[in-house]
Parts: sequence; structure tokens; C-alpha cells
Amino acid sequence: MNPHPAASAEPWDGPEFSVLVTCHYEVKSIDEFFTRLKSAWDATGRTYEIVMVNDGSTDGTWEKLTALYAQHPEVSAVVDFFRNAGQMAAATACICESSGKHFFIMDSDLQLMPEELPTLLAAFDTGQDLVTGYRAERHDSLFRIVPSKIANMIMRKASNSTLRDFGCTFKIYHGNLIRAFNLGPHRIFSNVDLIASAGRCVEVPVSHRARQHGKSGWTFAKLWKYNMENLVKLSQRPFQFIAAGCTVLGLVFFLRILAGFFSPFSVLTEATNGLILNTLVFALITLLAVLSMIGEFTIRGFVMLRGQPGYAVREVLRRQPHHRMADAPRNDA
Repeated sequence: MNPHPAASAEPWDGPEFSVLVTCHYEVKSIDEFFTRLKSAWDATGRTYEIVMVNDGSTDGTWEKLTALYAQHPEVSAVVDFFRNAGQMAAATACICESSGKHFFIMDSDLQLMPEELPTLLAAFDTGQDLVTGYRAERHDSLFRIVPSKIANMIMRKASNSTLRDFGCTFKIYHGNLIRAFNLGPHRIFSNVDLIASAGRCVEVPVSHRARQHGKSGWTFAKLWKYNMENLVKLSQRPFQFIAAGCTVLGLVFFLRILAGFFSPFSVLTEATNGLILNTLVFALITLLAVLSMIGEFTIRGFVMLRGQPGYAVREVLRRQPHHRMADAPRNDA
């Protein structure tokens, strides 16, 4: 066993890893997933706990989670949301109920293989801040893959990284990286923010298969919303580019006027109706795009000022009290 270099830097009274599992309508897959996940972690010889969240499922997933909690001491906490809040919110709730030094996150839909955990651990033990899988051969519909590729392109720009597959929920995070963000109901987990803050990141190829049960919680509308959130993160740079572009064009226009006093040479001396129309349409589209970005930024600022939580917890079962990153309703068992 070759522990992560940071593991021995300071004493830690909890498990080395918190295994975070988000569940959305997984009643048919959760038993097989848990058996395979537990077997994979037991084989590593590392200390771990499992924290699981039911993200608003009404198909019996919560009852499955409570049964696993009652039968397996490795499951340190299970959380039930009032309603579906999304994968990032579910991951946040897991983190808030965790006591591990580092964090491992994975979906429970069995599209990814728990048995490939050692590959990620081996990479993490080399001193990485973040290790993430990437789906080399993805088995999803075109309606999932195309928006995902667009999202990956936006997230690469927003995080200033070269990672290929942000959406692969098979990741190990250095605990201090996550704890620095003080996550909770009013500050939701964000891959983009974490990756942008991580100095050492690496991707490893992982297997991927078609979903066997249920359906993904990532609808086209949710992917669109998530893309808009990441576009807002890019707002500073586009505005800088627009300002720089306008300054350059203004200078060129000024020099054109100035040159007219000293030289017969001129550019576009005659403004045709077509030229004027094209210029107006271009200016209008650019203006609408900038106003839309400003509007999106303003609305999100308003939502943040309202203080509305990103998720609401109906019930928490936990084996023992611990120091969490955010307060949430609980029922210690």
C-alpha cells in the first residue's frame, strides 16, 4: 500500500476516504452496485465510509438505502431529499455528512465499474489533487453525448484546464481542496470551481456501459441550465475581450477619419443600404448577447441574495455525531 503523500502529513481521526454515492431512481441497481462497491473498497485495504443520498426518488430507493444502512456499518450516513435537487446538490449533502480525509464520488447507476477503483487510487497516490475517470468509449444516446461535449468545451474554458470528461462521476478529490469551499445548502459543489482550484489533476480511462435500469437525471433542460451557469463563470473574460475589441475598433475608426484630412485614400467611402443593414444586424445580435449575459448574471445574483437553499433534507440517518461543513437536519442513530 502506497498512501497519498498528504495522508501522513497530519493525524486524522476518521477514515481515509469518504465514498459519496448519489442515487436517483436506482431501486433496481442499488443492491448490485453496493455489493460491488464494498468489495472493491475492501480489497484496497484502505479505511473508508460510505455516505449515500436519495435525490428525490419515489421508487423505493430511500427504503433500499435505509436497509443498507441498517445492515452495513460501512454506511455511516444516508440522506433523503424532499425533492430532486440534482447531482451536484446530492454530492454536497454527502460531503456535509462525511468525516473522511479525502473524497471519492461515484454514481450508482452501474454505467461505471466499481472494480476499476484501484486505477484511480494508484494515480491519487502519486500526489494528485484530483483524479478523474474519462469515458473513452461512451455508451449513451446522441441526445446525451452532444450536449455533454458542448458542456465539456465550456467547462474547459471556465476552469482553464485540459480535462476531457468533466461529466464522468468517477473521481477522487483531495479533502482539503473540497473543504476549502465550505460547501453546504447555500454553496453547492461545482466540478468547474474545484478543477479550476486544483494544481495537480490527472485523467485515467475507465469503462462505460449503457444504462440498464431507470433513466438519467440529466435532462436536456438541466444540461442547458448547467451550461448557462458555467458561461456566467466566463463573464469576466468575454467582457474584457469585448471591451478590448471595441477599443481597437474605435481607434481604427478614429485613424480612418484622421487619415482623411491628409490623404485621398479612404476605405468604404460609400455606405450602401446593404452594408448599413448588415452592420445594424450584427450590432443588434452582439448587443442582445451581451445583455443576455448581463441579465443571467443579474438573475443569479438576485437568487443568491435571496438565500434560497440548493436542496432541502427530509431525513438523515447517521451512526455518530461529527463535525460537518454545514448544518443540516439530522437523525443520529
